[in-house]
Amino acid sequence: MYLGPIRCLLLAVFLAGSPVLAGQGIDPEQGPLQAHIDAASAGSTLVLGPGIHAGGVVIDRPLTLRGEPGAVIDAGGQGDVIRVQAEDVSIQEVILRNSGFDLTAMNAAIHAERGAHRLHVEGTVMEDVAFGLWLWHLRGPRVIGNRISGSEAIRSQDRGDGIRLFNVEDGLFADNEVRHTRDGVYIDTSSEVEFRGNRFSDLRYGIHYMYSHHGRIIDNRTTRTRSGFALMMSNHLEVRGNRSERDRNYGFLLNFVNYSELADNVVDGVTGWAGAANTEHGVTLGAEGKGLFIYNAQSNEVRDNRIANSEIGVHLTAGSEGNRIHGNSFVNNRTQAMYVSTRPQEWSHEGRGNYWSDYLGWDLGGDGIGDRPHEPNDAVDRLLWTYPMARLLMNSPAVQLIRWVQQQFPVFRPSGLRDSAPLMRPGHALEGTG
Repeated sequence: MYLGPIRCLLLAVFLAGSPVLAGQGIDPEQGPLQAHIDAASAGSTLVLGPGIHAGGVVIDRPLTLRGEPGAVIDAGGQGDVIRVQAEDVSIQEVILRNSGFDLTAMNAAIHAERGAHRLHVEGTVMEDVAFGLWLWHLRGPRVIGNRISGSEAIRSQDRGDGIRLFNVEDGLFADNEVRHTRDGVYIDTSSEVEFRGNRFSDLRYGIHYMYSHHGRIIDNRTTRTRSGFALMMSNHLEVRGNRSERDRNYGFLLNFVNYSELADNVVDGVTGWAGAANTEHGVTLGAEGKGLFIYNAQSNEVRDNRIANSEIGVHLTAGSEGNRIHGNSFVNNRTQAMYVSTRPQEWSHEGRGNYWSDYLGWDLGGDGIGDRPHEPNDAVDRLLWTYPMARLLMNSPAVQLIRWVQQQFPVFRPSGLRDSAPLMRPGHALEGTG
């Protein structure tokens, strides 16, 4: 009757005197990893030796779990690889693989439950998992230098996210690489979270921001995503030094984003995708490529960004007013600016406008500011945006006559975007980037 408890006591005594707590690796043959965790005292360090350790473990006390080269925790396609239920847990330098793929159950490489404050994850590899990290209702996570990849065999919309946050405060996510998940990051109802120096590729959205305030998005890079940075329903964001390269639908989307700063970012080559050659699982995809899409976003500072080689440089619509847009470089976009509303907007600030690669003015004073304002759209543009089939008449004498009349008689020019101080040279965001 007492054999079970006696065995547990003997195992605890063995582990306490074993080399595990002295920093030597746990061999997979030394029994289940869960047993070692259950026998560890709070604050101890467990080092995993090379080999495959059984996943599905629960960490319910503060401790450090660190892997030697070749240490793998494999969940065998069931549940979470690791579930964290305690604060002050550190997981370092281990390979986590083969979680379950039940998105309703939120299967993840690391699933941190409510109250798992100050979770530290560094130098781990998470592969073939539904979610990489699922963190909710916690404070102060630090997630640094990890590699996360989902399963390419599953449709992108059926995958989990690389990093999923809900009600997280004061977090730092730096130098991580995420690919082949649904979104690189999905953050919801959180605050004071920083994403710095991360790399995202082959995803739906690189960073997907929802109802989260006072965040910092600094020096991240997205490549080959459908949309690089989708920032929605959030206020007081600092978005600086990021790069969107060869993304498809949007470089940066600001949707109901207010009182935020978008500065020193680079967007290059958002050209959309359409036609039979652009399919996913038999579905043809199509979209205009927009370097910057501002939708019902107000009172933001948009400055010193480079937006280049895209189908549409910037599209502003739906009551987006009170934004200061200056110092940006719009270079070689097929349509530099798309603005359909009739309310006029001035895109310069304190005598400094933006650089437009198609500006035809001059600078007789030599001060770097064009001598005539730049108006990047006109009545013909509005006609083409409203009735796309009218592009067939683009080079017709009638269209050319309308544009000539607008130039000669400004009374016929509709209200729209106006840059009263266009820059003659691109800003520093363009310099040195090729």
